[in-house]
Amino acid sequence: MNLSVVVPVYNEQDSLRPLHTALHTALDRLPLQWEVIYVDDGSRDASLAVLETLVAEDPQHVGVVVFRRNFGQTAAIAAGIDHARGEIIVLIDADLQNDPADIPMLLARLEEGYDVVSGWRINRQDAFVTRTLPSRIANGLISWVTGVHLHDYGCTLKAYRREVLTGFRLYGEMHRFIPVYAHMVGAKILEVKVNHHPRRFGKAKYGLERTLKILLDLLTVKFLLSYAKKPIYLFGGVGFGLIGSGVLVLLYVIADRIFLSGLHMNRNPLLSLSVMLFMLGFQSILMGLLAEMLARTYHESQDKPTYTVKKVLGRVGEKGV
Repeated sequence: MNLSVVVPVYNEQDSLRPLHTALHTALDRLPLQWEVIYVDDGSRDASLAVLETLVAEDPQHVGVVVFRRNFGQTAAIAAGIDHARGEIIVLIDADLQNDPADIPMLLARLEEGYDVVSGWRINRQDAFVTRTLPSRIANGLISWVTGVHLHDYGCTLKAYRREVLTGFRLYGEMHRFIPVYAHMVGAKILEVKVNHHPRRFGKAKYGLERTLKILLDLLTVKFLLSYAKKPIYLFGGVGFGLIGSGVLVLLYVIADRIFLSGLHMNRNPLLSLSVMLFMLGFQSILMGLLAEMLARTYHESQDKPTYTVKKVLGRVGEKGV
């Protein structure tokens, strides 16, 4: 199996059959074997019945994963990836706003040596205030924080080589950060313009409330990206900053006692602030040391590598020559 297309599904009964027809039109002419993994994320309409029909009609190409309840798009994508057999994995939405006709173009760019090809909805067909504007702000913030510059993190239509999707689990709204995780293992990423169509059936599943979740997940991603292997750099840096601030406040209290107001130090409320900053700084450093121990336990107990290898040339074994 060369290609797996993963489609998260939640209440999309009307769009599934047109989507499957469009996938056949786009993929049948390609010289590869392909499959579609539909993940029913606890749909409450007739989506599962439609998927069961597709399996019966096209068992060669269709697989379906059915959740017991709604777990969210990220969980659906993770399940689809886990059950996919392809060397290349393409993610696409079920609502027909992404265009299956763009998939051959994504695969062609992968053949140029890229590991991730990400879609960019250059002419997005969504409500500007509630969908497009918040998305643009979030994309700019994510690009700035992570250093992985993409115009459209929210576009589900992306193509990945399987090897860059291993070694991490997806939680919350983390599916939009998959390119960042891939970048962490050295993936070569390209962004290309793709089509985007107005929604024909159903209604959008997300609104402005999703923005807060994305911001919180971004904090997690930034920590994993910059400090997961050396958390002492974060906690220790904060700790020394707090201790340094405490020293400055203490020096001001001393100077105030000698040269300015003459107020006794034990009556100056800034002395309490100085002591508190010292204590918080010391605690932060201790937390960093504990986090270092946890990070080492995580890697060593599960034999997690601290590096990733793209290829090996010559007769070199895993542990040396």
